[in-house]
Amino acid sequence: MLQTELGDLSKTVRAKRSQRLPVVLSREEVQELFKHAEGLNLLILQLLYGAGIRLMELARLRVKDIDFYSSLLFVRDGKGDKDRSTILPEVVKKELRLHLEKAKTLHKKDLASGYGEVYLPDALERKYPNGAREWHWQYVFPSSKLSVDPRSGKIRRHHMSEKTVQRVVKDAVRKAGIHKHVTVHTLRHSFATHLLMNGVNIREVQELLGHKNVETTMIYTHVIRDMENAQKSPLDNLYENK
Repeated sequence: MLQTELGDLSKTVRAKRSQRLPVVLSREEVQELFKHAEGLNLLILQLLYGAGIRLMELARLRVKDIDFYSSLLFVRDGKGDKDRSTILPEVVKKELRLHLEKAKTLHKKDLASGYGEVYLPDALERKYPNGAREWHWQYVFPSSKLSVDPRSGKIRRHHMSEKTVQRVVKDAVRKAGIHKHVTVHTLRHSFATHLLMNGVNIREVQELLGHKNVETTMIYTHVIRDMENAQKSPLDNLYENK
C-alpha cells in the first residue's frame, strides 16, 4: 500500500501465539448441566461430553458412523481431514436408539413425499449413486425443516444447525447457574481432562481427541495441576491450624 520495499525478512522472528488454558467443568458441574436438560437436548450434551467431539463433528454425524455393538463412534473428515474413532457412552445408547427411530420415521416420510436425499461429497455421490436416499447415510441429527441445497438446487434435509447446538449448551448453562464461560468446546475440554484424571494414558486421550501432536493434549495436564493446587488455599490451612 505504501509502495515501500521491505527488504530481507529472512531473520524476522515469528510472534508466538499466547497459550490459553481451556475452561473446564468439574464433574459436579457436568452433572448439574445434565440435570437442566431433557430429551434431545440432554442427548446432545451427553454426546458432546461423553465422546469428546467438536460441534460440527456432532452435527455431521451420520447413522452409519455409530457402532452400538463395539461402543464406538466414528468421526469422518474431522479437523485436518482425518477420520478417527471415539467412545460411544453406554448411558446414551437407549435414548440414541429411540432418537434414531424417530429420525428414520421422518426419513421415510421425506421419501414418500419425493424427497429424502442427503448431501454426499462429489466422490461419494459418484461411487454410490443411490446412497443419498439410503438410511445409513442420513444425518443422526437432521434439521427440522427441508431446505434448498445451494450447491445443487435440490430440496434436502440438512443436519441440525450449529446455532441450535450452541443454544442447547447456552440454555443448560444458564439454568444450571454455572458462571464460567462455557461453550460447546468446553464439554470436549472437560472430557479430556476427566479422562486424564481417571488415569487414562495421554496417548490414548490424544487419539480420542484427534490431536496431531501430543503437545496439544498436554495442555490438559496443566489444567489438572491447577485444579489440584486449587483444592486448598494457604489461608484455609492457616485457619485450620488455629
